[in-house]
Amino acid sequence: MQIRELSIPDSYEITPKQFGDDRGVFLEWYRFDKLEEVVGHSIDLKQANTSVSKRGSVRGIHFADIPPSQAKYVTAPHGAVLDFVIDIRVGSPTFGKWDSVLLDDKDRRAIYIAEGLGHCFVALTDNATVSYLVTDTFNPTREHGINPLDPEIGLEFGIDLSEALLSPKDTDAPSLAEAAASGLLPSWEAARAYYDTLNAKA
Repeated sequence: MQIRELSIPDSYEITPKQFGDDRGVFLEWYRFDKLEEVVGHSIDLKQANTSVSKRGSVRGIHFADIPPSQAKYVTAPHGAVLDFVIDIRVGSPTFGKWDSVLLDDKDRRAIYIAEGLGHCFVALTDNATVSYLVTDTFNPTREHGINPLDPEIGLEFGIDLSEALLSPKDTDAPSLAEAAASGLLPSWEAARAYYDTLNAKA
């Protein structure tokens, strides 16, 4: 498997090696030891989630309070999504920037998103199935959102926005500037301190 750091620090694209024959295909879509080599610590998985989305569905931008927040390892076993990582850590050199990875059932890539980063995706096909391995259980009191249509962030979904399907929770979420002004966002310093704590346990 190949692991490439994205332009947002502490996020990675993972491309597995696939072995195909006349029966089908086999691959390792998650290897804790390979990921540990680049992240600096093992990933303590606590929950696995799956979503199935219609084409045009947008989910996110979501994040959780740090610590402990929630690191995510995401792949799409069926269909295709464009998956985004957004740097919402106040004080980060890439604050407000984003990167993306195409997750589909052809290349079968995954994306790793560290604690304190924002996550969003848009479904490019019907029945786009996304599986997430996460490092903490869902806690609604610590979960937050940013409006994915915030022009300051400027996510490029690759679809006509008139086709986009969003939940009221996401469209009612604050902009990046509003979230920062209210103190809702994690800081770069807090995120780095938490990563150092995890690395020290490795």
